[in-house]
Amino acid sequence: MNVYPDKEMLENSEMKVVDIRTPSEWQQTGIVPGSFTIMFFDQMGNYDAEAFLKEIDALGGKDVEIGLLCRTGARTSQVTSFLAQQGYNVKNLAGGIMKLMGEGYNLDSYKA
Repeated sequence: MNVYPDKEMLENSEMKVVDIRTPSEWQQTGIVPGSFTIMFFDQMGNYDAEAFLKEIDALGGKDVEIGLLCRTGARTSQVTSFLAQQGYNVKNLAGGIMKLMGEGYNLDSYKA
């Protein structure tokens, strides 16, 4: 399911925001305060679904609402479908970090 994130949603929701971009992208733009940085696709487009699911399960897995964030929403659209098929309560934060930046949302610097 696509939802369009805004300041209100990100600050007043129990949703766990998971940023699936790469470390270089996190460093370039910053991250949503309080979000979890769990890369899905690497720079070459490869992924390890099993490792990703372990990290999602560590956040509460199927018992929590998860909002996926990437640059524009394209990658998260794919990963949202994958997680939903596995039974997770997941939303694609459509428009991604670019939408938030365009609206002047304050991001935190990424610290590795």
